[in-house]
Amino acid sequence: MATLSREERRQRIKFRIRKKIKGTPERPRLCIYRSNKEVYAQIIDDLSGKTLVAASSAEKALKNFKGTKTEKSIAVGKLIAEKAQQKGISAVVFDRNGYLYHGRVKALAEAAREAGLKF
Repeated sequence: MATLSREERRQRIKFRIRKKIKGTPERPRLCIYRSNKEVYAQIIDDLSGKTLVAASSAEKALKNFKGTKTEKSIAVGKLIAEKAQQKGISAVVFDRNGYLYHGRVKALAEAAREAGLKF
């Protein structure tokens, strides 16, 4: 068996998670993506295939944010929770998108929980 690249391994984990997790209108999916510089979060209703709320560290509100990547993730977690509550979303299903639950992923999730999202 050939060894997998880091990205191929993440894709396999992602598909394994996605088989079990579905975003519904009552409880949409909070999906995150992290690049080398930025972190992105979306709340998605999988039944209609629509993104309900999105936030990222590349937005105007956070573009001039000075701090570490983990601190940016915390800010994005708070921002996505605020936007979700404005749209009337209080409970979500967390999709770590194949990433390990630590570092920036964990920071974003915990910040979103503290700001009022339930998952």
